[in-house]
Amino acid sequence: MPGKRTGDLFHAAAARDPSLVPLPERMRPRTVDEIVGQSHILGPNTLLREAIETDQVPSLIFWGPPGSGKTTLARVIAAATRAELVALSAVDSGIKDIREAVAQAERRLAENRQRTLLFIDEIHRFNKAQQDALLPHVERGTITLIGATTENPSFEVNSALLSRCRVFALRPLEEADLTTVLERALSDKERGLSGAFVAKPEFLDHVARHSSGDARRALSALEVAAARAKAERRDVLDERDAEEALQQKTLLYDKSGDAHYDTISAFIKSLRGSDPDAAVYYLVRMLESGEEPRFLLRRMVIFASEDIGNADPRALSVAVDALRAFELVGLPEGVLPMTQAAIFLATCPKSNTTLTTYSQARSAVLEKGPLPVPLKLRNAPTPLMKSMGYSGGYKYPHNFSGNYVPEEYLPDELRGQRFYEPSGSGEEVEIRERLTRWREELERKRAAEETQSAAESEVASKLK
Repeated sequence: MPGKRTGDLFHAAAARDPSLVPLPERMRPRTVDEIVGQSHILGPNTLLREAIETDQVPSLIFWGPPGSGKTTLARVIAAATRAELVALSAVDSGIKDIREAVAQAERRLAENRQRTLLFIDEIHRFNKAQQDALLPHVERGTITLIGATTENPSFEVNSALLSRCRVFALRPLEEADLTTVLERALSDKERGLSGAFVAKPEFLDHVARHSSGDARRALSALEVAAARAKAERRDVLDERDAEEALQQKTLLYDKSGDAHYDTISAFIKSLRGSDPDAAVYYLVRMLESGEEPRFLLRRMVIFASEDIGNADPRALSVAVDALRAFELVGLPEGVLPMTQAAIFLATCPKSNTTLTTYSQARSAVLEKGPLPVPLKLRNAPTPLMKSMGYSGGYKYPHNFSGNYVPEEYLPDELRGQRFYEPSGSGEEVEIRERLTRWREELERKRAAEETQSAAESEVASKLK
Protein backbone atom coordinates (compact mmCIF):
# COMPACT_ATOMS: atom_id res chain seq x y z
CA MET A 1 0.00 0.00 0.00
CA PRO A 2 1.56 3.33 -1.03
CA GLY A 3 2.44 5.62 1.83
CA LYS A 4 0.59 8.86 2.46
CA ARG A 5 2.19 12.13 1.43
CA THR A 6 3.60 14.39 4.12
CA GLY A 7 0.91 16.99 3.37
CA ASP A 8 -1.83 14.39 3.89
CA LEU A 9 -0.31 13.40 7.24
CA PHE A 10 -0.20 17.05 8.28
CA HIS A 11 -3.83 17.71 7.35
CA ALA A 12 -4.94 14.56 9.16
CA ALA A 13 -3.09 15.63 12.30
CA ALA A 14 -4.44 19.17 12.00
CA ALA A 15 -7.97 17.82 11.79
CA ARG A 16 -7.43 16.09 15.14
CA ASP A 17 -5.65 19.07 16.72
CA PRO A 18 -6.58 22.46 15.14
CA SER A 19 -3.87 24.18 17.21
CA LEU A 20 -1.34 22.74 14.76
CA VAL A 21 -2.80 25.04 12.09
CA PRO A 22 -1.41 28.61 12.18
CA LEU A 23 -3.82 31.19 13.56
CA PRO A 24 -4.12 33.15 10.27
CA GLU A 25 -5.25 29.96 8.54
CA ARG A 26 -7.69 29.01 11.30
CA MET A 27 -9.25 32.47 11.26
CA ARG A 28 -9.83 32.64 7.52
CA PRO A 29 -13.39 33.88 6.91
CA ARG A 30 -15.76 31.16 5.71
CA THR A 31 -18.62 33.37 4.53
CA VAL A 32 -18.97 36.77 2.88
CA ASP A 33 -20.31 38.21 6.13
CA GLU A 34 -17.16 37.15 7.99
CA ILE A 35 -14.90 39.09 5.62
CA VAL A 36 -13.66 42.29 7.19
CA GLY A 37 -13.10 45.29 4.93
CA GLN A 38 -13.52 45.38 1.13
CA SER A 39 -17.00 46.88 1.50
CA HIS A 40 -16.49 48.67 -1.83
CA ILE A 41 -16.85 45.31 -3.61
CA LEU A 42 -18.69 43.20 -1.02
CA GLY A 43 -21.12 45.66 0.55
CA PRO A 44 -24.89 45.45 0.04
CA ASN A 45 -26.04 45.73 -3.57
CA THR A 46 -22.52 45.53 -4.98
CA LEU A 47 -21.97 43.61 -8.20
CA LEU A 48 -19.73 40.91 -6.73
CA ARG A 49 -21.88 40.27 -3.68
CA GLU A 50 -25.02 39.91 -5.80
CA ALA A 51 -23.15 37.58 -8.18
CA ILE A 52 -22.18 35.37 -5.22
CA GLU A 53 -25.64 35.40 -3.67
CA THR A 54 -27.36 34.57 -6.98
CA ASP A 55 -24.76 31.95 -7.94
CA GLN A 56 -23.84 33.86 -11.09
CA VAL A 57 -20.12 34.33 -10.53
CA PRO A 58 -18.16 35.08 -13.73
CA SER A 59 -14.44 34.57 -14.20
CA LEU A 60 -12.62 37.05 -11.98
CA ILE A 61 -9.26 38.69 -11.39
CA PHE A 62 -8.57 39.84 -7.84
CA TRP A 63 -5.92 42.54 -7.73
CA GLY A 64 -4.60 43.64 -4.36
CA PRO A 65 -1.68 43.70 -1.93
CA PRO A 66 -0.61 40.69 0.15
CA GLY A 67 -2.96 39.87 3.02
CA SER A 68 -5.94 41.73 1.57
CA GLY A 69 -7.97 38.52 1.23
CA LYS A 70 -7.70 37.36 -2.38
CA THR A 71 -7.30 33.66 -1.56
CA THR A 72 -9.89 33.85 1.20
CA LEU A 73 -12.43 35.41 -1.13
CA ALA A 74 -11.91 32.63 -3.68
CA ARG A 75 -12.57 30.03 -0.97
CA VAL A 76 -15.66 31.88 0.23
CA ILE A 77 -17.04 32.04 -3.31
CA ALA A 78 -16.48 28.32 -3.83
CA ALA A 79 -18.25 27.48 -0.57
CA ALA A 80 -21.16 29.85 -1.26
CA THR A 81 -21.73 28.51 -4.78
CA ARG A 82 -21.02 24.84 -3.90
CA ALA A 83 -18.33 24.70 -6.55
CA GLU A 84 -15.17 22.63 -6.37
CA LEU A 85 -12.15 24.83 -5.72
CA VAL A 86 -8.95 23.78 -7.47
CA ALA A 87 -5.96 25.92 -6.53
CA LEU A 88 -2.76 26.35 -8.52
CA SER A 89 0.18 28.66 -8.02
CA ALA A 90 1.65 30.24 -11.12
CA VAL A 91 5.07 30.00 -9.46
CA ASP A 92 5.29 26.22 -9.69
CA SER A 93 2.52 25.24 -12.17
CA GLY A 94 2.46 25.00 -15.93
CA ILE A 95 0.30 24.05 -18.92
CA LYS A 96 0.33 20.39 -17.88
CA ASP A 97 -1.25 21.32 -14.54
CA ILE A 98 -3.85 23.45 -16.30
CA ARG A 99 -4.78 20.60 -18.63
CA GLU A 100 -5.12 18.19 -15.72
CA ALA A 101 -7.32 20.63 -13.80
CA VAL A 102 -9.50 21.19 -16.86
CA ALA A 103 -9.87 17.44 -17.48
CA GLN A 104 -11.03 16.96 -13.89
CA ALA A 105 -13.42 19.89 -14.27
CA GLU A 106 -14.94 18.32 -17.38
CA ARG A 107 -15.50 15.02 -15.57
CA ARG A 108 -16.91 16.77 -12.53
CA LEU A 109 -19.35 18.73 -14.69
CA ALA A 110 -20.41 15.66 -16.72
CA GLU A 111 -20.81 13.29 -13.79
CA ASN A 112 -22.05 15.50 -10.96
CA ARG A 113 -23.13 18.73 -12.66
CA GLN A 114 -20.71 20.49 -10.33
CA ARG A 115 -18.77 23.49 -11.49
CA THR A 116 -15.08 24.09 -10.88
CA LEU A 117 -13.46 27.28 -9.70
CA LEU A 118 -9.86 27.26 -10.84
CA PHE A 119 -7.96 29.59 -8.54
CA ILE A 120 -4.54 30.65 -9.83
CA ASP A 121 -2.44 32.55 -7.34
CA GLU A 122 0.04 35.09 -8.75
CA ILE A 123 -1.46 34.67 -12.20
CA HIS A 124 0.76 37.48 -13.47
CA ARG A 125 3.67 35.02 -13.31
CA PHE A 126 2.12 32.87 -16.06
CA ASN A 127 3.64 33.60 -19.44
CA LYS A 128 1.55 34.36 -22.53
CA ALA A 129 1.31 30.72 -23.63
CA GLN A 130 0.16 29.62 -20.19
CA GLN A 131 -2.44 32.37 -20.01
CA ASP A 132 -3.62 31.59 -23.54
CA ALA A 133 -4.10 27.94 -22.52
CA LEU A 134 -6.87 29.07 -20.17
CA LEU A 135 -8.86 30.97 -22.81
CA PRO A 136 -10.92 28.22 -24.48
CA HIS A 137 -11.92 26.67 -21.17
CA VAL A 138 -12.99 30.01 -19.73
CA GLU A 139 -14.99 30.75 -22.90
CA ARG A 140 -16.76 27.37 -22.83
CA GLY A 141 -17.50 27.64 -19.13
CA THR A 142 -15.64 24.44 -18.32
CA ILE A 143 -13.98 26.36 -15.52
CA THR A 144 -14.66 29.62 -13.73
CA LEU A 145 -11.28 31.27 -13.43
CA ILE A 146 -10.31 33.26 -10.37
CA GLY A 147 -6.87 34.80 -10.73
CA ALA A 148 -5.07 36.59 -7.92
CA THR A 149 -2.35 39.13 -8.52
CA THR A 150 -0.44 41.82 -6.67
CA GLU A 151 0.46 43.47 -9.99
CA ASN A 152 -1.66 45.68 -12.20
CA PRO A 153 -3.53 43.19 -14.42
CA SER A 154 -3.72 45.77 -17.21
CA PHE A 155 0.00 45.22 -17.74
CA GLU A 156 0.52 41.66 -16.50
CA VAL A 157 -2.50 39.72 -17.80
CA ASN A 158 -3.07 39.15 -21.53
CA SER A 159 -5.76 41.42 -22.94
CA ALA A 160 -7.62 38.42 -24.39
CA LEU A 161 -7.87 36.75 -20.99
CA LEU A 162 -8.49 40.04 -19.21
CA SER A 163 -11.45 40.80 -21.48
CA ARG A 164 -13.13 37.57 -20.36
CA CYS A 165 -12.80 38.37 -16.65
CA ARG A 166 -14.15 40.96 -14.28
CA VAL A 167 -11.40 42.73 -12.36
CA PHE A 168 -11.93 43.66 -8.72
CA ALA A 169 -9.34 45.69 -6.81
CA LEU A 170 -8.90 44.74 -3.15
CA ARG A 171 -7.57 47.37 -0.79
CA PRO A 172 -5.17 47.03 2.16
CA LEU A 173 -7.17 46.62 5.34
CA GLU A 174 -7.59 49.76 7.41
CA GLU A 175 -6.31 49.85 10.98
CA ALA A 176 -9.89 49.60 12.27
CA ASP A 177 -10.41 46.50 10.12
CA LEU A 178 -7.26 44.88 11.48
CA THR A 179 -8.31 45.67 15.03
CA THR A 180 -11.60 43.89 14.36
CA VAL A 181 -9.72 40.88 13.00
CA LEU A 182 -7.51 40.75 16.10
CA GLU A 183 -10.41 41.10 18.53
CA ARG A 184 -12.29 38.35 16.75
CA ALA A 185 -9.30 36.01 16.95
CA LEU A 186 -8.83 36.75 20.64
CA SER A 187 -12.42 35.84 21.52
CA ASP A 188 -13.28 33.09 19.02
CA LYS A 189 -13.73 29.84 20.93
CA GLU A 190 -13.78 27.53 17.93
CA ARG A 191 -10.83 28.75 15.89
CA GLY A 192 -9.19 31.54 17.86
CA LEU A 193 -7.62 32.02 21.27
CA SER A 194 -10.88 31.39 23.21
CA GLY A 195 -10.57 34.48 25.39
CA ALA A 196 -7.41 33.16 27.05
CA PHE A 197 -5.66 36.52 26.60
CA VAL A 198 -6.62 40.15 27.08
CA ALA A 199 -5.05 42.62 24.66
CA LYS A 200 -4.51 46.15 25.86
CA PRO A 201 -5.57 48.91 23.44
CA GLU A 202 -1.94 49.84 22.84
CA PHE A 203 -1.21 46.25 21.75
CA LEU A 204 -4.06 46.32 19.23
CA ASP A 205 -3.11 49.80 18.00
CA HIS A 206 0.53 48.87 17.52
CA VAL A 207 -0.15 45.64 15.64
CA ALA A 208 -2.83 47.23 13.45
CA ARG A 209 -0.60 50.21 12.67
CA HIS A 210 2.46 48.18 11.73
CA SER A 211 0.86 45.35 9.77
CA SER A 212 0.69 47.34 6.52
CA GLY A 213 -2.93 46.41 5.91
CA ASP A 214 -2.05 42.69 5.96
CA ALA A 215 -4.41 40.52 8.04
CA ARG A 216 -1.99 37.57 7.88
CA ARG A 217 0.78 39.63 9.38
CA ALA A 218 -1.47 40.96 12.14
CA LEU A 219 -2.72 37.50 13.12
CA SER A 220 0.77 36.02 12.99
CA ALA A 221 1.95 38.76 15.34
CA LEU A 222 -0.91 38.00 17.70
CA GLU A 223 -0.05 34.31 17.67
CA VAL A 224 3.63 35.00 18.43
CA ALA A 225 2.72 37.44 21.21
CA ALA A 226 0.27 34.99 22.76
CA ALA A 227 2.85 32.19 22.71
CA ARG A 228 5.38 34.47 24.38
CA ALA A 229 2.90 35.52 27.06
CA LYS A 230 1.85 31.92 27.67
CA ALA A 231 5.48 30.86 28.17
CA GLU A 232 5.83 33.63 30.75
CA ARG A 233 2.50 32.64 32.35
CA ARG A 234 0.85 35.95 31.52
CA ASP A 235 -2.59 36.52 30.04
CA VAL A 236 -2.35 40.24 29.21
CA LEU A 237 -0.77 41.41 25.95
CA ASP A 238 0.77 44.88 25.99
CA GLU A 239 2.71 47.10 23.63
CA ARG A 240 6.00 45.41 24.49
CA ASP A 241 4.54 42.11 23.23
CA ALA A 242 3.48 43.79 20.01
CA GLU A 243 6.93 45.29 19.48
CA GLU A 244 8.63 41.95 20.04
CA ALA A 245 6.19 40.10 17.79
CA LEU A 246 6.59 42.54 14.93
CA GLN A 247 10.20 43.52 15.70
CA GLN A 248 8.96 47.09 15.37
CA LYS A 249 9.58 49.60 18.15
CA THR A 250 7.03 52.29 18.88
CA LEU A 251 8.21 55.78 17.99
CA LEU A 252 7.06 58.75 20.04
CA TYR A 253 4.25 59.93 17.82
CA ASP A 254 0.61 60.55 18.61
CA LYS A 255 -1.38 61.00 15.42
CA SER A 256 -3.85 63.25 17.22
CA GLY A 257 -1.40 65.09 19.51
CA ASP A 258 1.42 67.60 19.46
CA ALA A 259 3.96 65.17 17.98
CA HIS A 260 1.78 64.79 14.89
CA TYR A 261 1.54 68.53 14.27
CA ASP A 262 5.17 69.17 15.18
CA THR A 263 6.49 66.50 12.80
CA ILE A 264 4.30 67.38 9.83
CA SER A 265 5.25 71.04 10.39
CA ALA A 266 8.93 70.09 10.35
CA PHE A 267 8.39 68.07 7.17
CA ILE A 268 6.70 70.93 5.30
CA LYS A 269 9.23 73.51 6.53
CA SER A 270 12.10 71.26 5.46
CA LEU A 271 10.59 71.00 1.97
CA ARG A 272 10.09 74.77 1.88
CA GLY A 273 13.64 75.28 3.13
CA SER A 274 15.00 73.11 0.29
CA ASP A 275 16.56 70.52 2.61
CA PRO A 276 15.92 67.06 1.11
CA ASP A 277 17.76 65.27 3.92
CA ALA A 278 15.57 66.72 6.67
CA ALA A 279 12.43 66.33 4.55
CA VAL A 280 13.03 62.62 3.99
CA TYR A 281 13.99 62.12 7.64
CA TYR A 282 10.64 63.51 8.85
CA LEU A 283 8.79 61.63 6.11
CA VAL A 284 10.29 58.30 7.21
CA ARG A 285 9.75 59.14 10.86
CA MET A 286 6.03 59.66 10.25
CA LEU A 287 5.66 56.58 8.07
CA GLU A 288 7.44 54.36 10.56
CA SER A 289 5.19 55.73 13.30
CA GLY A 290 2.10 54.64 11.40
CA GLU A 291 1.03 57.91 9.81
CA GLU A 292 -1.49 57.49 7.00
CA PRO A 293 0.57 57.72 3.76
CA ARG A 294 -2.26 59.35 1.82
CA PHE A 295 -2.29 62.22 4.33
CA LEU A 296 1.39 62.88 3.63
CA LEU A 297 0.86 62.59 -0.11
CA ARG A 298 -2.01 65.07 0.00
CA ARG A 299 0.22 67.49 1.90
CA MET A 300 2.86 67.16 -0.82
CA VAL A 301 0.27 67.88 -3.54
CA ILE A 302 -0.75 71.05 -1.67
CA PHE A 303 2.89 72.02 -1.15
CA ALA A 304 3.65 71.64 -4.86
CA SER A 305 1.19 74.44 -5.67
CA GLU A 306 1.55 76.55 -2.52
CA ASP A 307 5.35 76.70 -2.27
CA ILE A 308 6.61 75.92 -5.80
CA GLY A 309 3.83 76.69 -8.24
CA ASN A 310 5.03 77.93 -11.61
CA ALA A 311 8.63 78.17 -10.49
CA ASP A 312 8.63 74.52 -11.58
CA PRO A 313 5.22 73.40 -12.91
CA ARG A 314 6.43 69.79 -12.92
CA ALA A 315 6.21 69.73 -9.12
CA LEU A 316 2.43 69.32 -9.10
CA SER A 317 2.62 66.47 -11.63
CA VAL A 318 5.32 64.72 -9.58
CA ALA A 319 3.26 64.99 -6.39
CA VAL A 320 0.05 63.78 -8.06
CA ASP A 321 1.92 60.95 -9.79
CA ALA A 322 3.34 59.89 -6.42
CA LEU A 323 -0.20 59.70 -5.04
CA ARG A 324 -1.32 57.63 -8.02
CA ALA A 325 1.72 55.37 -7.77
CA PHE A 326 1.02 54.75 -4.09
CA GLU A 327 -2.60 53.83 -4.88
CA LEU A 328 -1.24 51.42 -7.49
CA VAL A 329 1.36 49.57 -5.43
CA GLY A 330 0.48 50.31 -1.78
CA LEU A 331 2.87 49.55 1.05
CA PRO A 332 5.69 48.75 1.46
CA GLU A 333 6.88 49.67 -2.06
CA GLY A 334 4.75 52.81 -2.08
CA VAL A 335 7.31 54.57 0.13
CA LEU A 336 9.61 54.81 -2.90
CA PRO A 337 7.49 57.17 -5.04
CA MET A 338 6.77 59.12 -1.84
CA THR A 339 10.48 59.56 -1.16
CA GLN A 340 11.17 60.45 -4.80
CA ALA A 341 8.50 63.14 -4.66
CA ALA A 342 9.80 64.56 -1.37
CA ILE A 343 13.34 64.82 -2.78
CA PHE A 344 12.08 66.51 -5.94
CA LEU A 345 9.89 69.01 -4.08
CA ALA A 346 12.68 69.89 -1.66
CA THR A 347 15.14 70.59 -4.48
CA CYS A 348 12.77 72.61 -6.69
CA PRO A 349 13.02 76.41 -6.94
CA LYS A 350 10.44 77.95 -4.62
CA SER A 351 7.65 80.46 -5.18
CA ASN A 352 4.50 81.20 -3.20
CA THR A 353 2.87 83.32 -5.92
CA THR A 354 0.06 80.79 -6.35
CA LEU A 355 -0.99 81.47 -2.77
CA THR A 356 -0.50 85.24 -2.86
CA THR A 357 -2.26 85.57 -6.23
CA TYR A 358 -5.30 83.67 -5.00
CA SER A 359 -5.40 85.66 -1.75
CA GLN A 360 -5.31 89.02 -3.54
CA ALA A 361 -7.91 88.00 -6.12
CA ARG A 362 -10.16 86.70 -3.32
CA SER A 363 -9.82 89.98 -1.44
CA ALA A 364 -10.94 91.87 -4.55
CA VAL A 365 -13.92 89.56 -5.03
CA LEU A 366 -15.02 89.90 -1.40
CA GLU A 367 -14.49 93.66 -1.37
CA LYS A 368 -16.05 94.56 -4.73
CA GLY A 369 -18.64 91.81 -5.03
CA PRO A 370 -19.78 90.33 -8.38
CA LEU A 371 -18.74 93.13 -10.75
CA PRO A 372 -20.31 93.09 -14.23
CA VAL A 373 -18.41 91.06 -16.81
CA PRO A 374 -17.35 93.28 -19.75
CA LEU A 375 -19.80 92.94 -22.65
CA LYS A 376 -17.10 91.86 -25.11
CA LEU A 377 -16.29 88.83 -22.92
CA ARG A 378 -19.85 87.62 -22.51
CA ASN A 379 -21.27 84.63 -24.34
CA ALA A 380 -23.70 85.47 -27.17
CA PRO A 381 -25.56 82.30 -28.22
CA THR A 382 -28.72 84.17 -29.38
CA PRO A 383 -29.37 87.10 -31.79
CA LEU A 384 -30.88 89.11 -28.91
CA MET A 385 -27.69 88.85 -26.91
CA LYS A 386 -25.64 89.91 -29.93
CA SER A 387 -27.92 92.91 -30.45
CA MET A 388 -27.26 93.89 -26.84
CA GLY A 389 -23.53 94.01 -27.51
CA TYR A 390 -22.59 90.67 -26.00
CA SER A 391 -19.27 89.44 -27.42
CA GLY A 392 -19.01 92.59 -29.57
CA GLY A 393 -15.48 93.80 -30.14
CA TYR A 394 -13.84 90.68 -28.76
CA LYS A 395 -10.45 90.05 -30.35
CA TYR A 396 -9.46 86.41 -30.80
CA PRO A 397 -5.76 86.24 -29.74
CA HIS A 398 -4.88 83.48 -32.22
CA ASN A 399 -5.70 85.85 -35.08
CA PHE A 400 -2.81 88.11 -34.04
CA SER A 401 0.96 87.84 -34.22
CA GLY A 402 2.42 85.87 -31.32
CA ASN A 403 -1.10 84.77 -30.32
CA TYR A 404 -1.44 87.89 -28.20
CA VAL A 405 -3.37 91.13 -28.51
CA PRO A 406 -3.40 93.88 -25.86
CA GLU A 407 -6.86 93.75 -24.33
CA GLU A 408 -8.74 94.45 -21.08
CA TYR A 409 -10.30 91.42 -19.43
CA LEU A 410 -10.97 92.53 -15.86
CA PRO A 411 -14.17 94.38 -14.98
CA ASP A 412 -13.83 98.16 -15.50
CA GLU A 413 -13.66 98.85 -11.75
CA LEU A 414 -10.57 96.63 -11.45
CA ARG A 415 -8.86 97.92 -14.58
CA GLY A 416 -5.09 97.87 -14.09
CA GLN A 417 -5.28 95.70 -10.98
CA ARG A 418 -2.39 93.23 -10.57
CA PHE A 419 -2.87 90.01 -8.62
CA TYR A 420 -0.04 87.91 -10.05
CA GLU A 421 3.54 89.10 -9.76
CA PRO A 422 5.93 86.32 -10.83
CA SER A 423 8.87 85.64 -8.55
CA GLY A 424 12.48 85.68 -9.65
CA SER A 425 12.76 81.94 -9.09
CA GLY A 426 12.90 79.02 -11.53
CA GLU A 427 10.67 79.16 -14.57
CA GLU A 428 8.89 82.22 -13.21
CA VAL A 429 11.88 84.26 -14.38
CA GLU A 430 10.86 83.57 -17.98
CA ILE A 431 7.17 84.02 -17.12
CA ARG A 432 7.97 87.43 -15.59
CA GLU A 433 9.82 88.55 -18.71
CA ARG A 434 6.97 87.43 -20.97
CA LEU A 435 4.27 88.94 -18.77
CA THR A 436 6.18 92.22 -18.44
CA ARG A 437 6.34 92.51 -22.22
CA TRP A 438 2.59 91.88 -22.57
CA ARG A 439 1.72 94.29 -19.77
CA GLU A 440 3.87 97.02 -21.36
CA GLU A 441 1.99 96.56 -24.63
CA LEU A 442 -1.28 96.89 -22.76
CA GLU A 443 -0.07 100.03 -20.96
CA ARG A 444 0.84 101.60 -24.31
CA LYS A 445 -2.65 100.77 -25.60
CA ARG A 446 -4.24 102.32 -22.51
CA ALA A 447 -2.12 105.46 -22.87
CA ALA A 448 -3.11 105.77 -26.53
CA GLU A 449 -6.79 105.30 -25.68
CA GLU A 450 -6.58 107.90 -22.90
CA THR A 451 -4.88 110.39 -25.28
CA GLN A 452 -7.55 109.79 -27.91
CA SER A 453 -10.33 110.10 -25.34
CA ALA A 454 -8.87 113.39 -24.07
CA ALA A 455 -8.65 114.74 -27.60
CA GLU A 456 -12.23 113.76 -28.34
CA SER A 457 -13.38 115.42 -25.13
CA GLU A 458 -11.55 118.64 -26.06
CA VAL A 459 -13.15 118.69 -29.52
CA ALA A 460 -16.58 118.09 -28.00
CA SER A 461 -16.16 120.95 -25.55
CA LYS A 462 -15.15 123.35 -28.31
CA LEU A 463 -18.20 122.38 -30.35
CA LYS A 464 -20.41 123.36 -27.43
